[in-house]
Amino acid sequence: MAATNDLSSQRLYHGTRADLKPGDLIEAGHPANFGDRERITTYVYLTATLDAAIWGAELAQGEVPGRIYVVEPTGPIEDDPNLTDKKFPGNPTKSYRSREPLRVAGEVTEWQGHPPEVLRAMKDNLERLERLGVEPIDE
Repeated sequence: MAATNDLSSQRLYHGTRADLKPGDLIEAGHPANFGDRERITTYVYLTATLDAAIWGAELAQGEVPGRIYVVEPTGPIEDDPNLTDKKFPGNPTKSYRSREPLRVAGEVTEWQGHPPEVLRAMKDNLERLERLGVEPIDE
């Protein structure tokens, strides 16, 4: 897959439950948040929309509060085919991935999560896909 056009002028985000500080690196090589949780990730994911980052923070594994970080890629990024090829052709969610780490530049501290019923519906759908054996992440 080809690298995306230059996104250096856009703010890029990563949603997670990890407690990070500016300068920390977000790297692949951790258990997946979606689908087969025994699978180790080979990509890190980022987005240019706050809404997609909120989903990442809300759906990440763990019980601690979600966090959203402003990130800077340290290497090439590409469109996330899990969304752009399968669900939202043309990448309207502005979702990307990279094999290289993301550097934390800051944190978005004021954001509002999705309404509880919307979040529950998304989690129910992910659980349904898991029961059906559908792997939502293609790495």
